[in-house]
Amino acid sequence: MAAALIWLIIGIVLMIAEVISGDFVLIMLGVGALLGAGSEALTGNIYIDVAVFAVSSVGLLALVRPALKRRFLSGSGVPTGIDALVGARAVVVSTVDYDAGQVKIGGEVWSARAVHESQPPIAPGTSVTVVEISGATAVVDIVS
Repeated sequence: MAAALIWLIIGIVLMIAEVISGDFVLIMLGVGALLGAGSEALTGNIYIDVAVFAVSSVGLLALVRPALKRRFLSGSGVPTGIDALVGARAVVVSTVDYDAGQVKIGGEVWSARAVHESQPPIAPGTSVTVVEISGATAVVDIVS
């Protein structure tokens, strides 16, 4: 039973160390050590424990780790912050031309300007689309 406790302690220490490294290697080895602890508790044979640890660790590293890395590195794909505002609908609050104006985007008032210099002023109440965010200014175009 002492060997199972050692496997258990090793598994927990490896999982805690994973918090520092964040590379999904130590967590896989930690799970392998926990499976080795379970094997020790069931069989009591150190050779079987080491085999269970080795096979499970290699399997987790080869199969699970790549999938986890892909999942965490790919991101959510959902735009956030100012990226989420591009393409959004807005309503003109004060006349918007190439130099100045204000629009309401999702309940917030933003300074705005028209996308084209030659575009006539956009009257209040007009629905526009946010083309880009330039600093703290929404660059907008009339909804077509």
